[in-house]
Amino acid sequence: MKAFAKWAAAAAALTAVVGLSAEPARAQGGKPIVIGSTLALTGPLSATGLVHKLTGEIYVDDLNKRGGLLGRKVEWLLKDDQSKPDLARTLYEQLITADKVDLLMGPYATGAILSSISVAQRYNKMLISHTMGIPSLAKYDMHFPAWSLGPDPATTVPTTAFDAVAQAPKPPKTIAIVTSKFPSVHFLSLGARDIAKKRGLTEVLFLEWEFGNRDFGPIAARVKDAKPDLVWSGNIGLEGNMLLEAMKKIDYTPPLHIHSYPAPGPMASAPETDKALALTIFEEHPPFTNNPAVAQFVRTFRERATAAGMPYTAVETQAAASYTAWQLLEAAAVATNSLDDKKMADWLKKSQVPTIQGTLRFDRGNNFGDDLMRIKQVQNKTWVTVWPKEYAAPGATIKMP
Repeated sequence: MKAFAKWAAAAAALTAVVGLSAEPARAQGGKPIVIGSTLALTGPLSATGLVHKLTGEIYVDDLNKRGGLLGRKVEWLLKDDQSKPDLARTLYEQLITADKVDLLMGPYATGAILSSISVAQRYNKMLISHTMGIPSLAKYDMHFPAWSLGPDPATTVPTTAFDAVAQAPKPPKTIAIVTSKFPSVHFLSLGARDIAKKRGLTEVLFLEWEFGNRDFGPIAARVKDAKPDLVWSGNIGLEGNMLLEAMKKIDYTPPLHIHSYPAPGPMASAPETDKALALTIFEEHPPFTNNPAVAQFVRTFRERATAAGMPYTAVETQAAASYTAWQLLEAAAVATNSLDDKKMADWLKKSQVPTIQGTLRFDRGNNFGDDLMRIKQVQNKTWVTVWPKEYAAPGATIKMP
């Protein structure tokens, strides 16, 4: 509870620091500030990329209502990287050299982020990213992650996950690990494999698939034959849904199953995904929504997501990561009263920033701070945090399928 009390105290200052405040609009003047970025608006990662797009639009709209950034209107120049890291690299080159944007915002997903980091480093531009999943690869000292994995997520994230499933009505004794070769989820799955062994879980199956795979029938059959107590599914986007659909076709439901980075809406809404577990940094319930600014963002996101026809209109971990990235950018510009990339980066390295997910700092390995990952579960077609207890939704505990 002490950790949560510390976070709550920091979050209480959020309204006055960054994002969705009640501050009246200030006069805007001068040339607009242009922030350039890409997102996976099409391709296999688009279901999640569109969540980041809506979040960014809400943040920029609100920022301009509050007077913009440094008294100037903000424009967001967004391009579609089509879920392709190589295209993301090309587009960030265009944003800097042809479009001459003032600031950069990172893309979604580790592959595209690594591509954008290489470009930002070439031009000495600061880059804040939403969901960088492999800290050891983020070696550029002006890159800052909004994804609070900590510097050693291969150890700390699976540890949190296995602590959570140990609270289940039937704690697992055996595990099947199946994983995409997508960089960040594969990295975490290998970490989970090591930690599971140390925790005394017997591995009954280990399988990998190529990112972009759509035939999960053979994988589902192998899992069913292995009869694990727990399935660790290293997946991203819609891969988790496709795996569970394939399991349903052969009349199989795993006793417990945890997914790394599923597309939030599809994973919450399908019948076969009930009781799925996943990683999270934020869900739309207390204690996260106790802050008035956060509650306002939740309301706005629901309204805009409903109007856009999105299948899942709640704010959860992907929207929170995106919102956090924008908070970090605004905080650095306001604190330094500057758009100078180096000044902003230097300030972030020395500071602790209250955000929608908790207080972030950037003073450990490759500008990563604390591991703030939590565990959530689909219950009644809604994601709820179930672990650690101090962040769980009121009355929520892990349930068996």
